[in-house]
Amino acid sequence: MSDHQRTEPSRTADERASLTGFLQYQRETLTMKCAGLTAMQLKERAVPPSGLSLLGLVRHVAEVERSWFQVVWNGEDVRAYWPGTVNGTFAEFDIDSADPDEAFKVWEAACARSCAIVETAESLDATVQWRDEPFTLRYVLTHMIEEYARHNGHADLLRERIDGATGE
Repeated sequence: MSDHQRTEPSRTADERASLTGFLQYQRETLTMKCAGLTAMQLKERAVPPSGLSLLGLVRHVAEVERSWFQVVWNGEDVRAYWPGTVNGTFAEFDIDSADPDEAFKVWEAACARSCAIVETAESLDATVQWRDEPFTLRYVLTHMIEEYARHNGHADLLRERIDGATGE
């Protein structure tokens, strides 16, 4: 695959550093899965009837970062990067005319914003209310790790289909 390096999470960190370390590791895993591919390869879809692509995943996790950290956690009123639906599917998965460079820049900025938001939270036990539901920072970080891990599994299969590359 690529020589993109991931930062191994500390095996002796406290809980907060462990959760943020694993989240960063998952972000870097998706970067690694996409490294070295052309725009056309990033847009290549899985298998019919699925419209899943690596570029769609990148755009999706940008939206997930925005949603959980900016909207839910920080209470910001920010518009979706790719609002609405196309043919009944979230617009971020509509990648036919999407620009990969733009998608990666948006995702990287969303991740940086998420990290800055997390840094300002006083503890993992800090809680916000969203749609009448309480969420702790611990829950949000754990959910984000799960979200990335699931989609990185998809990315594994997509990458292998595109060029045969396998690996973590």
